[in-house]
Amino acid sequence: MKTLFTEEEIKYTGVQLSPHWIYKKFNVLGDSVVAFIGEVEVKLSEMVDLEDVINNEPIYSKKMLNFIIEEFNIPLEQMVYIQRLFISIIKETIEKTNKNITRSGDDLFFDNRKLSVSIATKSSTSCLIHTALNIIKEGAPVQASDLTEIGIKDIKQFATEIMEKFKEETESIKDAVCKVRGVAE
Repeated sequence: MKTLFTEEEIKYTGVQLSPHWIYKKFNVLGDSVVAFIGEVEVKLSEMVDLEDVINNEPIYSKKMLNFIIEEFNIPLEQMVYIQRLFISIIKETIEKTNKNITRSGDDLFFDNRKLSVSIATKSSTSCLIHTALNIIKEGAPVQASDLTEIGIKDIKQFATEIMEKFKEETESIKDAVCKVRGVAE
């Protein structure tokens, strides 16, 4: 698993959730996670979450910490498991600040207000996840919380810590798969 935090501010519109976007944009090939900061505005025409489309709920935030994860050769169901693992790693990292975070599926909440958005999907060549955390909650179309009010000020360090934990966890899982022998009846 390769990781990258880019200083480049990128507006997330949904088009970034496409196969090989990380490779084309950053020359990072293979299973990877990249983090960046930027405005998030996903119109219904770019929405992957059909429930949000049906409910007419586009996504907007003035400033978010975004993560794009791409993994190859896995089914969508496994990517949803990976998404939940990633969300749990974020929750654990935030809770080191002694703030109580609630997780419901792939969503995180602080003080009963939404902190994150996340979706997993499948492309023709890979599976992808977009997860984002509010840095600034003003302007969000829902009751929102943000990293600033939680006390996280060094966004780059925070993002890097999450990606490193995620990398360690995924590598540890692959090692666990390789170290066992099969059993017969």
